[in-house]
This record gives sequence, structure tokens and C-alpha cells, in this order.
Amino acid sequence: MKPDVDAAEVLFEFIRLGNAVKVTVFHVPTLTEISIVGPRTASQAHLKLLGLKRLEYVLAKRRGG
Repeated sequence: MKPDVDAAEVLFEFIRLGNAVKVTVFHVPTLTEISIVGPRTASQAHLKLLGLKRLEYVLAKRRGG
């Protein structure tokens, strides 16, 4: 399955909060921002993947899909 979001159009911010990491994902073309929280032990690549999946979900909901 091909992702709906081009990762080149996405900005990520990682903020450590105790034993957790807050990841903010910003989709530049649509000005959409989402946040997820994951464990501090998770890899940055895994948190990015989770953030992209959540962003795709939110964008699909906006399109009515």
C-alpha cells in the first residue's frame, strides 16, 4: 500500500517528557498538525512511522474517506 503523504512534505518535532516522547507532525501542504506520545525507548524511526500513519488517518477523515 502506497502512503498518501510524501514524507518530504512533513516536519517532525520530538520532545522528551519524562519516560515518554511527544512527537508533533506537521503536513506543510495542508497545514495539518497532529501529535502522538510514545515511550522514550522507541526508536525515532518507529515514532516517525506512527506519526505518519496518524497523519494519513486524519487527512483521510478530512477527505471523507
